[in-house]
Amino acid sequence: MKARLSLSRFSHMLILRTSPASPFGRKVKIAASLLGLSDRIELVVADTTNPDDTIRQQNPLGKIPTLVLENGETLYDSRVIIEYLDYLAGGGKIYPAGDERFLALRQQALADGIMDAALLQVYEGRFRPAERHEPKWVELQVGKVQRALDYAEGHYATPAADLHVGHIALACALGYLDLRMGGRWRDSYPRLVAWLADFEARVPAFAKTRVTA
Repeated sequence: MKARLSLSRFSHMLILRTSPASPFGRKVKIAASLLGLSDRIELVVADTTNPDDTIRQQNPLGKIPTLVLENGETLYDSRVIIEYLDYLAGGGKIYPAGDERFLALRQQALADGIMDAALLQVYEGRFRPAERHEPKWVELQVGKVQRALDYAEGHYATPAADLHVGHIALACALGYLDLRMGGRWRDSYPRLVAWLADFEARVPAFAKTRVTA
């Protein structure tokens, strides 16, 4: 049976299943704030490691963030959710038009890749005993983050007049490196440090969604 979604402008609350420390959930929360939709979204914490948590029914992958729509249908992952929220806000709010859209999507992909690689490093330490850690696997993820930061320092560290989804994703990636990697990136990427400070000054939701543990 073909899945159908109710994509009309909503009048009731949406539910965002996430966790406070999730960088991808943070992306959605910041996007919602910039789109003026924060007060229409209820945040419900999900425990992806708990087999009894309903997140596994709401998203077969059991991953966050997942957005529960008014009719019970769900959307995932953060990229899909944010594009849906932009649609609800009228469209084209945090996605540039024309060729610039694909540049913004590419920046988002790079930032998402940083978050993915950082999360894999965290999971290696969290879910494997020390004697089973695989240094080559960790080095592979570290290399991804470093190369992506090198690129971002050279190409994305100039504040833009209009913020888009790529900027949101990059800010969340850097914020996650602060949270889980001790902010060590800051010593090597001064332009990104300044860029993130500018982003935080312009986007109050960045500070509001920060967690420290």
